[in-house]
Amino acid sequence: MAKKLYVGNLSPEASEASLKALFSMFGTVQKAYIIPDAESGKCKGYGFVVMSSDAEARAAIQALNGKKCGEYTVKVEETKGK
Repeated sequence: MAKKLYVGNLSPEASEASLKALFSMFGTVQKAYIIPDAESGKCKGYGFVVMSSDAEARAAIQALNGKKCGEYTVKVEETKGK
């Protein structure tokens, strides 16, 4: 079953392609998207990734949560609720 992950503290330069590439190391990424700032269009600092399985999601969380991605220490966790 697919698992949706929250990814926080992203660089303003982050893109959906870079997010997908990063998480693809841990399995199949069904969808990756960032939340853009309304004025600048740059990443607002967070996004979401949908991994194809619980095991892949757990592997990504374990490997990436609290790790440096460029100059930023990212937070990766399962989304709450749906």
